[in-house]
Amino acid sequence: MHHPPPDPVVTTAQGPVRGLRRGDTTAFLAIPYAAPPRGAARFAPPRPHAPWHGVRDATAPGPTAPQSARGLGGLDMSPYFGTGWSRGDDYLTVNVWAPAEGGDLPVMVFVHGGGFVAGSTRSALYDGSAFARDGVVLVTLNYRLGIAGFLDLPGAPANRGLLDVVAALRWVGENITAFGGDRQRVTLFGQSAGATLVGGVLAAPEAAGLFGRAIVQSGSGLGAFTPEQAARVTRAAAGALGIEPRADAFAGVPDDRLVEAAARLTGIDLRTGSHRDPLLGLSPFSLVLDTQPADTVATGLSSGIDLLIGTTAEEGNLYLVPVDQYATSTPKDVEDVAARSHPHPERLVETYRASRPGASFGELRSALMGDALFGAGSRALAAATAAHPRSTAYAYEFAWRSRALGGALGAAHAVELPFVFDLAHLPQLHGPTALLGPDRAPAALASRVHATWIRFAEFGDPGWDPYDDERRATMRIDTEWTLLDDPRGQEGRAWPRSGRAWRRSASGCTPPESPLA
Repeated sequence: MHHPPPDPVVTTAQGPVRGLRRGDTTAFLAIPYAAPPRGAARFAPPRPHAPWHGVRDATAPGPTAPQSARGLGGLDMSPYFGTGWSRGDDYLTVNVWAPAEGGDLPVMVFVHGGGFVAGSTRSALYDGSAFARDGVVLVTLNYRLGIAGFLDLPGAPANRGLLDVVAALRWVGENITAFGGDRQRVTLFGQSAGATLVGGVLAAPEAAGLFGRAIVQSGSGLGAFTPEQAARVTRAAAGALGIEPRADAFAGVPDDRLVEAAARLTGIDLRTGSHRDPLLGLSPFSLVLDTQPADTVATGLSSGIDLLIGTTAEEGNLYLVPVDQYATSTPKDVEDVAARSHPHPERLVETYRASRPGASFGELRSALMGDALFGAGSRALAAATAAHPRSTAYAYEFAWRSRALGGALGAAHAVELPFVFDLAHLPQLHGPTALLGPDRAPAALASRVHATWIRFAEFGDPGWDPYDDERRATMRIDTEWTLLDDPRGQEGRAWPRSGRAWRRSASGCTPPESPLA
């Protein structure tokens, strides 16, 4: 009589865990990598989790970081944001997918997006089964969000959510061999806010030696707030809660009130005399740094770490089309985005008009938003990496267009994710208001994108020419793959290359409200 193999048990440094066996792969869910952040510990560095006795169950999803429900107009983003806040203190956890047999396998560690305020490992898009099927140990992680993760507070370390990512990488270094992974072949990758966090980790000295390759999907190496900008958010948060702007005051506020207060932090003008708002008002939280990650990488701090970096071709569409602001865009909307994001807005708009003759105001607005949020900072990080002989950078642009929302969504922010995880077949991703639209996504494209990310993780080479600051070779990924030199170079060269280069426009105009603020 045939008996199915027993569920796998793996011993970690904190104790044994029991996972699930699914054919030739295994999954271990909600393994703690740090102690539960309760009370004042929410505003302290992550600490080691206490050991446990007996075998800990790792067969069911665990709690998430506290967060408010997120939506995006008429587009169903539930596969991206997941189920929202699943309550429980023990949420600093990882999920691990691995082949049932084998060892010394490449390891990929994924950091989710969500504007620094939402998202978790429970999202359907982050199922790592396909990576395990194809010989990779895939790790996803939760990190502190919102006020607990990123509010800059006197008496607390900055960037606590980033410190969580570093702590998860340390957990990987200590434990991943037991799951079949090679701790010497770790690739850190992320998307959106998670990709900006990857850039921050590249610039963090405490992360040195914990990973050897990085993938930045629609993030920014110029996306951090300055301490002056962050202080404005801190004052607003303290005011919303009626408390002093200090860590010990915030430590007494329950999670529900922190989440409610974070949701009310809208419309804060973060432009200063020397810096733009890198998030255009879309989130009140980001990394808080004196120096932008791209500038730090340019000094050689992460020399030796290879980088795969890119954006989607129509990033800004995600922030306009679902809320009916794309087709209704006006010349003033275009000018407002330029004024909020660039020291010379009139010249910037002229550049984009010349580059895109006949473009609608919606296309121009979306293109400016995409470069302000992701494109300029990605080019800066690619150039900073490529400048060092021990590092190699590779660039891509994901151009496959989703026909969601009447065909208007296009190659918007986040559309590449199902292809990376080889999950483009999931039913919840298809339909008139679903991320990938009503048509069946091309399976061959999903297979090739997924295999390309694995090839980079395994060999440090995705299969095309490296990026350098002269040729700027970029693979345009669609049903056909095309290697282009300096695509839309006129637009790309119009942006500052450093966080130090932004200066407020001499026009002194009032910054516009964000469409999603």
